[in-house]
Amino acid sequence: MKIEQEIAAALKVLREGGVILYPTDTIWGIGCDATNPQAVARVYDIKKRADSKALVLLASDMDMVARYVKEIPDAAIQLVEVNDSPMTLIYPSAICRAADDTPGDRHFIAGNAVAEDGSVGIRVPMMEFCRNLVFKLGRPVVSTSANISGEPSPQKFRDIPDAIKEAVDYVVAPSLERESTGKSSQIIKVGLRGEIQILRG
Repeated sequence: MKIEQEIAAALKVLREGGVILYPTDTIWGIGCDATNPQAVARVYDIKKRADSKALVLLASDMDMVARYVKEIPDAAIQLVEVNDSPMTLIYPSAICRAADDTPGDRHFIAGNAVAEDGSVGIRVPMMEFCRNLVFKLGRPVVSTSANISGEPSPQKFRDIPDAIKEAVDYVVAPSLERESTGKSSQIIKVGLRGEIQILRG
């Protein structure tokens, strides 16, 4: 199936509040519309993970990042400009709304997708499929590793537990994983005063 067809199929599911299993520029991820608290709650349930932990999100570009964080530190801009490998940046303050039973508002990240301190991890993926998917959705997409919490992250589609494959609403064509590195991204926390903390190299 062509990339355009896969994007269209995945978009339909995301717009309806569903959950997808998809390859990213790093490893396979479980994804949903990051502004939909009910969809985010399903992701936690599929992973059997406590919702007190934050999730990584994908944005199509830095313009999208700017719409969902209160301020982008200068250090983050500098890191993005020189970066040549998958990198997730943790921004100090997300524009979010508490998780509740109301429908998601596309202008706010779901409160249950961010950390307890209000910070949020966002990556601009180095992969055509992911960038186009997020761009066409028009808002961030959750990208958490496709494993049960506490178990190893799957490097390839064949490593993903059947329980996860069966729990999602759509599985993107495994052939697209050829653009994935099979390794998790760097995670760097950036502060408004230029503080940089490497959480995962």
